[in-house]
Amino acid sequence: MKLGIIGVGAVGAATAMAVALRARVRELVLVDKDRTRARAVATDMHYGVPLSPLVAIRDGDYDDLDGAGLVVIAAGVNEKAGGATDRSDPAGRLRLLDANVSVFETIAPRLVKAAPDAVILIVTDPPEPLIDVMRHLVGHDRVIGTSTYLDSLRFRVHLAERFGVSPACVEANVVGEHGTSSVFLWSSARIGGMDVAAALAKRGSGFDAFRREVEQDVRYANITIIEGLGASQYGVGMVAARVAEVVLRDERSVFPVGSYNARYGVALSLPSVVGRQGVVEALSPEMSNDETRALERSAETLRAAVGKYLGKS
Repeated sequence: MKLGIIGVGAVGAATAMAVALRARVRELVLVDKDRTRARAVATDMHYGVPLSPLVAIRDGDYDDLDGAGLVVIAAGVNEKAGGATDRSDPAGRLRLLDANVSVFETIAPRLVKAAPDAVILIVTDPPEPLIDVMRHLVGHDRVIGTSTYLDSLRFRVHLAERFGVSPACVEANVVGEHGTSSVFLWSSARIGGMDVAAALAKRGSGFDAFRREVEQDVRYANITIIEGLGASQYGVGMVAARVAEVVLRDERSVFPVGSYNARYGVALSLPSVVGRQGVVEALSPEMSNDETRALERSAETLRAAVGKYLGKS
């Protein structure tokens, strides 16, 4: 199985490393506008291959993506460079959209020519509008995004830490936009099958303050990381590698990813069945009335953000 990564900056390189460590592909091709950088990352990783299951890692150009089952796009302007690190800015990651649409317009024709049958996984921010833009540019629906998968993992980790349990025992999802309008599904959040609100009540703890604290930590985790590291890269790299693995192995696993949703008229993130063709089915989890309304508002935000681009050729 062949996997391609376009954009070998912080996130692309972290994704490549996570893919190599999981070693569920036989060939990994790194493509970057700076071919020297792609070659250096591939060479550096190549020397560690004897310590992992067999995988061939090399730099390449778009033509080398021929036959890839999935191509990850991590190219574009990141949050720090694009000025999307202000916690009080309601636009959040959407501030990066103009710049990254321009990047995607240069990538799309070369990608679809080289790998017309590949699933495209978008890691670049903001992922949901870029899914819609890429669908329009390449003319097919095999376009998905990491979207709120990482937010959901962060949600689970913060709940697990506060309850003193393994994150594997926590079920909790974030849906909608990977950004300021994201929706935390508290009504279905469970610790070992127990409702989180009930678990808090059993402890004698209040729910509202707990909820605000957790959401604050999750929403701005990326900015906290960027302030210390310069880029939020390792977590999303691990997520992208897992999504790639599921697609290439046709696992039919379920987790929140972004894809176009006809019901909302825009790409957004929902728990979805993921397999060889990308999103096989987007599920409709039970939500409270407040969560349902919040998801509608998130969809409205995304429709407004992407609308002006969809008429472009």
